[in-house]
Amino acid sequence: MSHAVLNNGGAAAATSRILLEDAAHAAAALGDAADRLEGATVLVSGGAGFLGAAMVDVLVHLNTHRFKRPARAVVVDNFVTGVPSRLQALATDPNVEMISADISKEIDLKVEFQYAIHAAGIASPIIYRAKPLQTADVNVWGLRRMLELARAQKDLRGFLFFSTSEIYGDPDPAHIPTREDYRGYVSCTGPRACYDESKRFGETLAVVYHQEFGFPIRSVRPFNVYGAGQRIDDGRIIPDLMKAAVANQPLVLLSDGMATRSFCYISDATAGFYRAMLLGKPGEAYNVGNPHEVNIRHVAERMSALSGTPVTFQSSADPHYLTDNPQRRCPDLTKSREHLGYEPSISLDEGLRRTLAWAREVSR
Repeated sequence: MSHAVLNNGGAAAATSRILLEDAAHAAAALGDAADRLEGATVLVSGGAGFLGAAMVDVLVHLNTHRFKRPARAVVVDNFVTGVPSRLQALATDPNVEMISADISKEIDLKVEFQYAIHAAGIASPIIYRAKPLQTADVNVWGLRRMLELARAQKDLRGFLFFSTSEIYGDPDPAHIPTREDYRGYVSCTGPRACYDESKRFGETLAVVYHQEFGFPIRSVRPFNVYGAGQRIDDGRIIPDLMKAAVANQPLVLLSDGMATRSFCYISDATAGFYRAMLLGKPGEAYNVGNPHEVNIRHVAERMSALSGTPVTFQSSADPHYLTDNPQRRCPDLTKSREHLGYEPSISLDEGLRRTLAWAREVSR
């Protein structure tokens, strides 16, 4: 395992204005809770991924603009898809260390930390269906190894497990918006089961560690987080729309577009994740998302208005493309509001504008 700071061989890329603004927005939304991170070391598995890198961005922003005693970010990732330019830009930052390792396998990590964030995982349905064993391994064995690393710490203050809204499966309409106490309607053998069920078991592990060892662990269930920093080849709906828009090609929907989602912009979500880790009740799970439910066709139409490219409809060549695909998804944020003071503020239109501007910037 290499402990060297990673770089793809070229000069460190400058961080985009939009990513910097997003980090500032998330940090501001933390309020005084952010002060708990001052001077702490935060271990972030999957820190090169979309959500993990956003968590690191916030720490870097706080170090630059708020903290007298900087927080330290230790990023553990296997970097199989490369090192994002935002992390390459931190190659000389003394408060960010990047370690190349697969957290789902045995590792010997000689790092003391106060907070742990398990953000490693494969969240794109197209990718996790192609890599079901790797998907399950990182959600179960990766979490278990992170938990054991954390159990050895002398001053563990918080542990955050990234679960998913997918654990609810395809909810009964009577349970939409969906509360955290809804047990879900999920197939344990379908094409999405490797992700859904391993995340569900991950939450079981989280609760067991809290009960057995008094762990200060919280789980978050993100609802369709998107935004600047997400790979446009990710395979999910908004990256697909961005990819087409940047190439001035039609925005293709592989369904009738009537299924609904509640899309949450990344900076709103990142603030929610940190608030859960710092303010949530140990052993509890929290929905993090935006309660504004829209159908996929509406999202495509809004993107069409922003990009000037038309919406078209096609059928997927994959016969299981829509198998077990939830028809509706919308979070009930009552618990997150009451426990965390969480409230998203960025509208869908604003989030899409920011994401498209970033996608065009990085595609030049």
